[in-house]
Amino acid sequence: MTDTVGRTLAGRTPGVHLNANGQHQADDLARRLADRFFAAIYSSPLERARETATPLAAAARLEVRIADGATEVDFGDWTGRTMSELETDPRWRAFNTARSVTAPPGGESMLDVQTRIVRALLELRSAHKGRTIAIVSHGDVIRAAICYFAGIPIDLCQRIEIRPASISTVQVWDDWILVTGVNG
Repeated sequence: MTDTVGRTLAGRTPGVHLNANGQHQADDLARRLADRFFAAIYSSPLERARETATPLAAAARLEVRIADGATEVDFGDWTGRTMSELETDPRWRAFNTARSVTAPPGGESMLDVQTRIVRALLELRSAHKGRTIAIVSHGDVIRAAICYFAGIPIDLCQRIEIRPASISTVQVWDDWILVTGVNG
């Protein structure tokens, strides 16, 4: 949780940090995952994601590695705008109902986001084949990955809730994919 959640579309704005509640959520996430063995911990390059990954990495005695493909959606001209401003923009409504054919002005489409995160996840899977890794990312990016792995059209991604510091789990084998948990 950051001070911008629900108020402003932070996007890739630098300098957005976890607030006290967010730090508590990150610490709780590390406690909830304390019994799992991770071969590696990856994070989006944004500060709030790295701050979320840090307690988990510390508990696992690992360093946080950066996964550029896990970075937040580029919201272009919408970055920094308030939710009340966006709610009056018909393009915002279109983006949230037809993400396969709309994109933020000056930003990236959800299909591009989905391609980026799936490519990154499959590359990391290949690098750590047969081992468990953790990746800290952002709500829309996680939704895009879950939609891909579950075979859900990207236009329906807003039907999946991704809460801050929640856990979504995907198992990937050579010939099978299983989504074992979302938003835990």
